[in-house]
Amino acid sequence: MRKKFLTVAALAGVMLVSACNTVEGVGRDVSSAGDTVAKTADDAK
Repeated sequence: MRKKFLTVAALAGVMLVSACNTVEGVGRDVSSAGDTVAKTADDAK
């Protein structure tokens, strides 16, 4: 479980660093990271 969390956190960090400079691009990246976290949480059940 901890390894999955760290992987998701690393992916989210990479996505935020490489995000588009527009607010819309950042919003899409944050949404994608949220979807990834939700999927990981569902898989952990």
